[in-house]
Amino acid sequence: MTNISLIPGLSNIARSEGDPKVLRSGPSSRGIPDSIAKGLGWFSLGLGLTELLAPRRITSALGMEGKEALVRAYGAREIGSGILSLSIDKKLGLWSRVAGDGLDIATVMTALRPNNPKRDNVVIALALLLGITAIDLIDAQATTMRHSRGVGRRRSYRDRSGFPRGVQASRGAARDFKTPPDLRHAPPLAAVS
Repeated sequence: MTNISLIPGLSNIARSEGDPKVLRSGPSSRGIPDSIAKGLGWFSLGLGLTELLAPRRITSALGMEGKEALVRAYGAREIGSGILSLSIDKKLGLWSRVAGDGLDIATVMTALRPNNPKRDNVVIALALLLGITAIDLIDAQATTMRHSRGVGRRRSYRDRSGFPRGVQASRGAARDFKTPPDLRHAPPLAAVS
């Protein structure tokens, strides 16, 4: 068992006797956009919980007292986006994050008024929001491109035979097949169909 990584070794524990063993794993099918989407999904869940559980701290830090219900609603939206970003339909989750970022920016912009004593905090929050929006937008576009097929393009499987070792290696493979005893008296296939 030398030079076998941990994951294939662990997967061999669950195999039944006679099942083929995993010698090594291949490259991951998850690309960089999918990994970033996963991170953004977890970020959304954390931010959404913070907005749901501590809206007063957020509004007071930005000089937006009285908007706690709105922050809670944004928290629920953020959790929904996070769940979608972690699901198979991550495109929808990422695009909902982009739309939510637009709402967040528009809402925080209202606190940029000259008489707000927390105006510096608002500027920092807007800079962070713009940065996160850029990441969300880039990843939403990359994930959409990665998981979308071109219109009218169909996948071609002409180079596949269905025989893992080729057609020639499969010829005569069942030459020594013996019909099981319980099927010896079955009606011929022609009579069944």
